[in-house]
Amino acid sequence: MLPRSLPPLLLQARLRSPATATAALRALHSSAALRVLDMAKVDTTARLAELRRLMKERNVDVYMVPSEDSHQSEYIAPCDARRAYISGFTGSAGYAVVTHDKAALSTDGRYFNQAEKQLDANWELLKQGIQDVPTIQEWTADHVEGGTVVGVDPSVVTAADARKLADKIKKKGGEYRAVDENLVDLVWGTNRPARPSEKVIVQPLQYSGKSFDDKIDDLRKELDKKKSLGFVVSMLDEIAWLFNLRGSDIPYNPVFFSYAVVTPTTATLYVDDAKLPAEVKSHLSDKVKVRPYEAIFDDVTALSKDAFEASSEADAKKKFLTSNRASWALNKALGGEDKVEETRSPVGDAKAVKNEVELEGMRQCHIRDGAALSEYFAWLEDQLIVKRATLDEVDGADKLEEIRKKHDKFMGLSFDTISSTGPNAAVIHYKPEKGACSIIDPKAIYLCDSGGQYHDGTTDTTRTLHFTEPTDMEKKAYTLVLKGNIALERVKFPKGTTGFALDAMARQFLWAEGLDYRHGTGHGVGSFLNVHEGPIGIGTRVQYSEVSLAVGNVISDEPGYYEDGKFGIRIENMVMVKEVETNHKFGDKPYLGFEHVTLTPHCRNLVDMSLLTDDEKKFINAYHREVFDKTSSYFENDTLTLEWLKRETAAY
Repeated sequence: MLPRSLPPLLLQARLRSPATATAALRALHSSAALRVLDMAKVDTTARLAELRRLMKERNVDVYMVPSEDSHQSEYIAPCDARRAYISGFTGSAGYAVVTHDKAALSTDGRYFNQAEKQLDANWELLKQGIQDVPTIQEWTADHVEGGTVVGVDPSVVTAADARKLADKIKKKGGEYRAVDENLVDLVWGTNRPARPSEKVIVQPLQYSGKSFDDKIDDLRKELDKKKSLGFVVSMLDEIAWLFNLRGSDIPYNPVFFSYAVVTPTTATLYVDDAKLPAEVKSHLSDKVKVRPYEAIFDDVTALSKDAFEASSEADAKKKFLTSNRASWALNKALGGEDKVEETRSPVGDAKAVKNEVELEGMRQCHIRDGAALSEYFAWLEDQLIVKRATLDEVDGADKLEEIRKKHDKFMGLSFDTISSTGPNAAVIHYKPEKGACSIIDPKAIYLCDSGGQYHDGTTDTTRTLHFTEPTDMEKKAYTLVLKGNIALERVKFPKGTTGFALDAMARQFLWAEGLDYRHGTGHGVGSFLNVHEGPIGIGTRVQYSEVSLAVGNVISDEPGYYEDGKFGIRIENMVMVKEVETNHKFGDKPYLGFEHVTLTPHCRNLVDMSLLTDDEKKFINAYHREVFDKTSSYFENDTLTLEWLKRETAAY
């Protein structure tokens, strides 16, 4: 998703008054310029020529351009979209490499279709996960020989990735070099968007459930266990969570550009002072020292030097901690491997386990969000079938946002709405743009993947609908996906189980038919934070085998099925991990399960009843009763939606 920006000042406006926020939203959404995705090819010839000229000036033979920013953010601010600028491919995941005569772009199965549409003839597409297709690292190594210099901006790659690739390149006789000037920025020049400078706001205790003092105390206990000199926090969502602050510097992700350093006795936040209104400074009080954002590298170099010069013989082996996703540049500033221990972030681990206040916020915001979705689907069906209106995919997405913004505590979208009809639904991360999107076809599949940011939580829901007569294959595929969604939600598992182990639960019914999908089954979700949150997930990625699911995790359950050029199906609910009762407890372990929080109906029209067991029908009926009971009060004066809801939640 290369999304539209979170509304500048919307967060502050919402805090001041609903009327102010509504006016801000109205002004924001009147601008057609907010839709940034263009599925047309971009001619990258001139850009590549200039990049290659700069490479030759600096004696660089191969230049690497990852997607991430200096904080390894999955979704980035427009000013950091370097890989999108140089390649023309705007999907959220990908890696570009440029030599003096070739260019390659690697991405995963979510974006194969999009990349094929956007990349021009200058680029070779490397489809990750396809047999005999090299990884971007392998492709790079294949273009290295004695004396080859491979360059990269060290601030946008992790130290661990840099070491691995440096070893591969060295074995081929080449050199992996840090190029402190980002060469794509130089090509971009004055056309590069400015770095955002939006104001930061406080996430109050009524929504955070825990003070930042207590969170920092917990972090210091972890530092003490590891006998560490301090932790340098580089991930933006971790900083926002740790200090109970939120921002709007990155589209849809309520974070702000910053670093933080926590030692056993000090806490320092690196952020531009102009971004901090009086309320935020009062919130931080004298417990947190504020330093300029750009000061982080010089400061940690001095901090590391002072710490090691002053250390006693007993403390000589102590190191600073960084996340294993911290940049190579940050690692170098701290003194490198001898002075730094890279670890899975203790802040990220703590953030993923929601407290009771955050969990209740998730329940409540999903009720409001579910009501908004039901109102939208009822409206859309009426427009297409009864009124025979002509609506394109953007019209649908805009209407859904208009409905969402009426609800309490709404702060913006959590990502750019995927509103897709027919063949477009097969593009897993499709994003419609006015003038280049399709008219919604009532005789075709319609897939809507959308979410909202609320002050008390974050939502992400996908529903697939058909308004007339679906084909037998569409019904079969939908029902197999639904069965997988239900099976995963209902599974019970011993404490210590990972999302890697659970992935097959959602795929089993598709696998039995020789079908599958090329994306993960679940991702962690933040609490009024990033819609994609680590370290947990459900899928076949190796990292999902490293962290077990725990009580308090919030995660998506979203199997799917896609036929290129025809249709796509995905069903996504948010679920929360809880402890469950079982007849036995093998190994004296607690057993865990899921509690769903998403509350909008499944599509009756797409269900093949012959493929459902009686037990599955009972489960769906109970779910639909809950949807009706918890959301119907929103439609007391809305006969259209209430009748639609009654029909869609009627018992099978």
